[in-house]
Amino acid sequence: MLAKRAELFNEAERIRDRLAEIKNDIGAVDRVLGTLGYTGDLDAAMPRQKREVIFGRGELSKAIMGELRHATEPVSSRDIAREIVTMQGNDARDRKYLSELTKRVSKALRSMKAEGLVRSVADTKGNLSWERRT
Repeated sequence: MLAKRAELFNEAERIRDRLAEIKNDIGAVDRVLGTLGYTGDLDAAMPRQKREVIFGRGELSKAIMGELRHATEPVSSRDIAREIVTMQGNDARDRKYLSELTKRVSKALRSMKAEGLVRSVADTKGNLSWERRT
Protein backbone atom coordinates (compact mmCIF):
# COMPACT_ATOMS: atom_id res chain seq x y z
CA MET A 1 0.00 0.00 0.00
CA LEU A 2 2.81 2.43 0.80
CA ALA A 3 4.49 1.72 -2.53
CA LYS A 4 1.21 2.30 -4.37
CA ARG A 5 0.65 5.53 -2.44
CA ALA A 6 4.15 6.74 -3.35
CA GLU A 7 3.57 5.78 -6.98
CA LEU A 8 0.27 7.71 -7.11
CA PHE A 9 1.83 10.73 -5.42
CA ASN A 10 4.69 10.76 -7.94
CA GLU A 11 2.22 10.41 -10.82
CA ALA A 12 0.22 13.36 -9.49
CA GLU A 13 3.39 15.47 -9.40
CA ARG A 14 4.27 14.46 -12.98
CA ILE A 15 0.75 15.40 -14.12
CA ARG A 16 0.96 18.75 -12.28
CA ASP A 17 4.33 19.47 -13.92
CA ARG A 18 2.99 18.54 -17.36
CA LEU A 19 -0.03 20.80 -16.82
CA ALA A 20 2.31 23.69 -15.98
CA GLU A 21 4.28 22.99 -19.19
CA ILE A 22 1.08 23.01 -21.25
CA LYS A 23 -0.05 26.30 -19.71
CA ASN A 24 3.36 27.82 -20.51
CA ASP A 25 3.09 26.53 -24.11
CA ILE A 26 -0.38 28.06 -24.48
CA GLY A 27 0.98 31.37 -23.21
CA ALA A 28 3.82 31.20 -25.75
CA VAL A 29 1.38 30.46 -28.60
CA ASP A 30 -0.80 33.38 -27.46
CA ARG A 31 2.22 35.71 -27.50
CA VAL A 32 3.17 34.55 -31.02
CA LEU A 33 -0.40 35.09 -32.22
CA GLY A 34 -0.33 38.60 -30.76
CA THR A 35 3.02 39.30 -32.43
CA LEU A 36 1.58 38.16 -35.77
CA GLY A 37 -1.27 40.61 -35.33
CA TYR A 38 -4.13 38.38 -34.19
CA THR A 39 -6.76 40.63 -32.58
CA GLY A 40 -9.57 38.16 -31.88
CA ASP A 41 -10.70 36.97 -28.47
CA LEU A 42 -8.54 33.92 -27.70
CA ASP A 43 -10.68 32.89 -24.73
CA ALA A 44 -13.81 32.80 -26.91
CA ALA A 45 -12.05 30.37 -29.28
CA MET A 46 -11.38 27.93 -26.43
CA PRO A 47 -13.68 24.98 -25.87
CA ARG A 48 -15.94 25.47 -22.88
CA GLN A 49 -14.75 23.57 -19.83
CA LYS A 50 -16.99 22.12 -17.19
CA ARG A 51 -16.73 24.07 -13.94
CA GLU A 52 -15.50 21.98 -11.04
CA VAL A 53 -17.71 22.53 -8.01
CA ILE A 54 -15.73 22.03 -4.82
CA PHE A 55 -18.37 23.23 -2.39
CA GLY A 56 -22.14 23.22 -2.65
CA ARG A 57 -24.20 26.28 -1.86
CA GLY A 58 -23.39 27.47 1.66
CA GLU A 59 -21.02 24.58 2.45
CA LEU A 60 -17.89 26.72 2.59
CA SER A 61 -19.51 29.25 4.92
CA LYS A 62 -20.72 26.45 7.19
CA ALA A 63 -17.24 24.92 7.27
CA ILE A 64 -15.68 28.30 8.07
CA MET A 65 -18.14 28.96 10.89
CA GLY A 66 -17.48 25.46 12.22
CA GLU A 67 -13.75 26.15 12.34
CA LEU A 68 -14.27 29.54 13.98
CA ARG A 69 -16.63 27.98 16.53
CA HIS A 70 -13.87 25.62 17.66
CA ALA A 71 -11.11 28.25 17.63
CA THR A 72 -9.97 29.60 20.99
CA GLU A 73 -8.34 32.66 19.43
CA PRO A 74 -8.55 34.54 16.09
CA VAL A 75 -7.24 32.46 13.16
CA SER A 76 -5.96 33.35 9.71
CA SER A 77 -7.83 32.47 6.53
CA ARG A 78 -4.92 30.17 5.58
CA ASP A 79 -5.27 28.26 8.87
CA ILE A 80 -9.01 27.93 8.27
CA ALA A 81 -8.36 26.68 4.73
CA ARG A 82 -5.80 24.17 6.01
CA GLU A 83 -8.30 22.78 8.52
CA ILE A 84 -11.01 22.51 5.84
CA VAL A 85 -8.61 20.66 3.52
CA THR A 86 -7.75 18.24 6.32
CA MET A 87 -11.42 17.83 7.25
CA GLN A 88 -12.22 16.91 3.63
CA GLY A 89 -9.50 14.28 3.69
CA ASN A 90 -7.38 16.03 1.05
CA ASP A 91 -3.63 16.57 1.18
CA ALA A 92 -2.85 19.79 3.06
CA ARG A 93 0.63 19.78 1.45
CA ASP A 94 -0.88 20.55 -1.98
CA ARG A 95 0.21 24.19 -2.12
CA LYS A 96 -1.80 25.14 -5.20
CA TYR A 97 -5.07 23.75 -3.83
CA LEU A 98 -4.40 25.32 -0.42
CA SER A 99 -3.70 28.72 -1.99
CA GLU A 100 -6.85 28.53 -4.11
CA LEU A 101 -8.94 27.56 -1.11
CA THR A 102 -7.35 30.31 1.00
CA LYS A 103 -8.53 32.87 -1.57
CA ARG A 104 -12.04 31.43 -1.46
CA VAL A 105 -12.05 31.42 2.34
CA SER A 106 -10.85 35.04 2.40
CA LYS A 107 -13.59 36.10 0.00
CA ALA A 108 -16.22 34.25 2.01
CA LEU A 109 -14.95 35.82 5.24
CA ARG A 110 -15.20 39.31 3.74
CA SER A 111 -18.82 38.60 2.78
CA MET A 112 -19.52 37.20 6.23
CA LYS A 113 -17.94 40.30 7.77
CA ALA A 114 -20.27 42.52 5.72
CA GLU A 115 -23.19 40.47 7.07
CA GLY A 116 -21.92 40.97 10.63
CA LEU A 117 -21.20 37.28 11.29
CA VAL A 118 -17.43 37.55 11.81
CA ARG A 119 -14.89 40.24 12.58
CA SER A 120 -11.27 40.68 11.65
CA VAL A 121 -8.36 41.47 13.92
CA ALA A 122 -5.16 42.90 12.40
CA ASP A 123 -1.78 42.01 13.85
CA THR A 124 1.23 44.35 13.93
CA LYS A 125 2.11 43.48 10.32
CA GLY A 126 -1.42 44.10 9.06
CA ASN A 127 -2.31 40.43 8.60
CA LEU A 128 -5.92 39.66 9.36
CA SER A 129 -7.12 36.99 11.74
CA TRP A 130 -10.77 36.13 12.04
CA GLU A 131 -13.18 35.30 14.83
CA ARG A 132 -16.90 34.87 15.25
CA ARG A 133 -18.85 37.93 16.25
CA THR A 134 -20.51 37.29 19.59
